[in-house]
Amino acid sequence: MINISQWLSAEFIYIGTFSVQLYPKMPRNDERPTSTSSGEDPGSDVESSSERCDSMTSASDLDCCRESFTSYCSSKHCTPSSSPPKTLTLDEVMDSARDLSTLSLAHEIIVNHNFHLEPDHIPQDSLWKAVRDNVHKAFWDILESELNGDPPEYGQAIRLLEEIRETLLSFLNPGANRMRTQIMEAIDIDLIRQQSDNDAVDIQGIASYIITTMGKLCAPVRDEEIKKLRESTDNIVTMFREIFRVLDLMKADIVNFTIDNLRPVLQRQSVEYERAKFQSILEKTPSALDHTTSWIKSALEELLSATIPTEQPNNQSKGQQGRPGPFQVLNAAFLHILTWDYQKSPPLPETWMTDEIRLREIQWKLQQCQAVNEVLLIVYSTIGSPIQGLPSLSDHLKRTASVLLDGMHSPKFNIEEALVGISAQICCELNKSLTERNYPALTSALQATLTGQICSITQKDNPIHTLVEDRVQQYFMMLICDPKPQAKLEHVPAGLTAIKPELALLGAKFISLVNYNRIVYGPFYADIIRKLMFSSSSPAGNPPQDTAQESVTS
Repeated sequence: MINISQWLSAEFIYIGTFSVQLYPKMPRNDERPTSTSSGEDPGSDVESSSERCDSMTSASDLDCCRESFTSYCSSKHCTPSSSPPKTLTLDEVMDSARDLSTLSLAHEIIVNHNFHLEPDHIPQDSLWKAVRDNVHKAFWDILESELNGDPPEYGQAIRLLEEIRETLLSFLNPGANRMRTQIMEAIDIDLIRQQSDNDAVDIQGIASYIITTMGKLCAPVRDEEIKKLRESTDNIVTMFREIFRVLDLMKADIVNFTIDNLRPVLQRQSVEYERAKFQSILEKTPSALDHTTSWIKSALEELLSATIPTEQPNNQSKGQQGRPGPFQVLNAAFLHILTWDYQKSPPLPETWMTDEIRLREIQWKLQQCQAVNEVLLIVYSTIGSPIQGLPSLSDHLKRTASVLLDGMHSPKFNIEEALVGISAQICCELNKSLTERNYPALTSALQATLTGQICSITQKDNPIHTLVEDRVQQYFMMLICDPKPQAKLEHVPAGLTAIKPELALLGAKFISLVNYNRIVYGPFYADIIRKLMFSSSSPAGNPPQDTAQESVTS
């Protein structure tokens, strides 16, 4: 049985030895976060999300999630515990940080099928790269001067050989005793020190043995690198430099191979593991659900303010029918995540921190799709029948708008200029299409009207913008509420047909995150909603306890 917690903790120590970026830091408001997976295309996570949604949100899992709202007694890992406020020690803070890092790594392995590790690549023009290169150059220059001395000095070289030996030994399986003995005998540090005293060290022979051993231990993808090492005619210092470079690649290969083997185990135990890990964080940091509580409370207050009383106050029992249920509150909260304002709103709920980058990317792509849809609605409502029933023209206009609106989430992006450019390009394409089919070209007045309407979609109360935004939220709320959302992905509301494929992909990705989050953190949400709705300080009032329990279990 694999101990996942011990393995993940060990992997952080192991990965830290060769400077690998485990997962991206949280971006600032003016930064676009980068993916942790190299070569990951935008659609790759969508596919994995859809598969994960099918596997993670089975009927039994959803039933368990629903039961979490009605159960007051469950196992230790399934019931969030609350602790009185206390002063945290530095050790407790560090333990919580390590737990959060481990949870983030495990979650990334589970949800991202393309997740793997690579040696960190520093930007070419960065100060950090310049400093690192100078330090490395100084080290290798010292090594070269020592080996070329008369007599040669082998102190630095012996330390390098010792490090190489430990790295090679770390690649071996526990039962590879014969290979371990061979490496220890071939790179016998005590013997090499004795030989160095007599200037009898065969550095070239040791390097040749190291390269041969690396060829036996490396993945097939590194065969070409090993071949280049064998054929290298450079001096011994350059050869050692290249050996360390290839060893770094082999370390990443070993970690990625282990991740691939661990992924099925993590996926089978993912819900219980992530829930238990978050529970341990909550026990060490009682305030770890503050932002989550504020998020759910905001959704509850919004529903209460929109609720129309069904009875007069003197008929309290029937008046309670207008109160939102726990699942209604949670679904409304999930919809808020889709439109979260990362610049003005409070920090993202703690239960969503591991998915922040994915949520931002969904939001950015959705904003772009909405803007494209708004432009196309304006074009077709303004021009009318002369351009109806031309799918090729519609696709061409859609691609034009999408390309010119790419990156619109960036603070440096000028949306007004982009819309003016889109208007000019669309008018040009329309005139070309109309002329080819013997229709009169657009008049200057009509082009000016079209441009003005397109540029006005940035206004807050623009009716086209409001219409599209409302229907997009209706679509995502339908997916959130439906027990089988995959069957409804193609059911987009009227007026959103132009972006139907994009909506279906984003819907699959978002609802997969929602359903998995609901299953993992359902007990924590149940506890928060119960306290908000039925405690004496609740904005929803203080109904009798038996009525409260009936409301939760209904």
